[in-house]
Amino acid sequence: MTANARSWWQDAVIYQIYPRSFADSDDDGIGDLGGVRSRLGYIKALGIDAVWLCPVMRSPMIDHGYDVSDPRDIDPVFGDLAEMDALLEDAHEHGLRVLMDLVPNHTSSEHPWFEEALRSGPGSPARARYLFRRGKGPEGSEPPNNWASVFGGPAWTRITEPDGSPGEWYLHLFAPEQPDLDWTNPEVLDDLATTMRFWLDRGVDGFRIDVAHGMAKPEGLPDGDPTTMTPLYNGDGDARFDHDDVHDLHRRLRAVIDEYEDRVLIGEIWVRDPRRFARYVSDGELHLGFNFQLLEAKYKPDELRSAIDRSLDAVQGTPAPPTWTLSNHDVPREVTRYGSGDHERGSNRAAAALMLELALPGVVFLYNGAELGLPNVDDLPDEALQDPVWERSGHTDRGRDGARIPLPWWGTEPPYGFSGARDTWLPMPADWTGLTVKAQSSDPGSFLTRCRHAIRMRHELLRDTRHAIEWLDGPGAVLQFRRGRVLCMMNLGSQPVAAPEGRIAAASSPLADGAVPPDTTVWVIA
Repeated sequence: MTANARSWWQDAVIYQIYPRSFADSDDDGIGDLGGVRSRLGYIKALGIDAVWLCPVMRSPMIDHGYDVSDPRDIDPVFGDLAEMDALLEDAHEHGLRVLMDLVPNHTSSEHPWFEEALRSGPGSPARARYLFRRGKGPEGSEPPNNWASVFGGPAWTRITEPDGSPGEWYLHLFAPEQPDLDWTNPEVLDDLATTMRFWLDRGVDGFRIDVAHGMAKPEGLPDGDPTTMTPLYNGDGDARFDHDDVHDLHRRLRAVIDEYEDRVLIGEIWVRDPRRFARYVSDGELHLGFNFQLLEAKYKPDELRSAIDRSLDAVQGTPAPPTWTLSNHDVPREVTRYGSGDHERGSNRAAAALMLELALPGVVFLYNGAELGLPNVDDLPDEALQDPVWERSGHTDRGRDGARIPLPWWGTEPPYGFSGARDTWLPMPADWTGLTVKAQSSDPGSFLTRCRHAIRMRHELLRDTRHAIEWLDGPGAVLQFRRGRVLCMMNLGSQPVAAPEGRIAAASSPLADGAVPPDTTVWVIA
């Protein structure tokens, strides 16, 4: 690659696949790699450049793959290594890149390393791979610090020593079945480098690093501010995350991936301070950092504009382009977030926000099902809930299952072509008939059709466009900017506004008499 060439990922549209919920090829009610292979044509037709697979490595599935027991094998629920190799080959034949999830912060409690640690005594090399500590209080009966688990409850679990006595505590920022690794131990880094090369040698095009901002822990593991440690959230200043030593770890991972040509390293970074975020994508660290400013912004002109400006500021002066996403497997879907109980309004707003996002410079991540305008499913019966957050919170937080419902492909009733099994791993709503891929593909005004068109227009009009956005004044509650040849107008108000002069290249909703309706985004070519 020449010095001035742009990497494929610089302005890519990347499609996040939650494999359990995408497509099921063996009719057990759970999506798998064969299901992904069977839908590669659909993904390509959508205009996607790369797919990111949530974890498919061997796992007990306590956290549905984010508790890895063997990072260099495929879990049988998804297939096997031969199926993964076939997926990589087929995807590349379709012109699609494939990214995998890495989960370096922790392992499964069923990982051989942790099982060895439990059999070994305090101070042993096996325990030094993890964060075992003596407890506080009488006979060590209290946790070593006040850290809370992201999934609720304490972040520490006490073990029983091999001789049967009450023993040390181990740290788990997530479920007890996900013990945190100690990244000051060189053996831990060497093992991850081996894992990376294992998949890169098979043809994987890069990795998304789970909890990239949490791998390093502060020396001494001091107490943190309890107000920053709420379930499923970490704020800036949280003692558990964004420790300075994490950057040295990322530089070492970057050195591994740089052994291969044109591969990409993407970090999950829940860091909102632009100056601290920028450090993760500085020279020699991650190629891209997940930016959640747009996802967390409310549907208001000032909030959306501020989120965009902060996101652009965060990568200013770094080699990284900005990244954008409106949803993922950990947060409620945008149709529900924006709709406040009104599905039609939420759908219109989600379509408008998606078109705004696609007009922005950098990399766009699209969560599977977002292109269909799927809502969250928040009325799952209690007995159907599987997210560990539900149990860890004492049944006070219903967790993330509502954003993980299997995708509807065709038909008029569950499972809508997702599986040959009627009972899917999470139940599917009975009222999704009009949301299936087949139903929307034949409707020129559907969410899917408009999404496909907007992605195509992005590729035709904005690909390789390095222009920054130029904010323009607009009437009322309107966001408006120009980028290259495209003027993007988003009407967030309650009344129609006159469309800008020029040719309409794309619109999230039909225009009426030359006016842009509320909750509509248009692209105009002057």
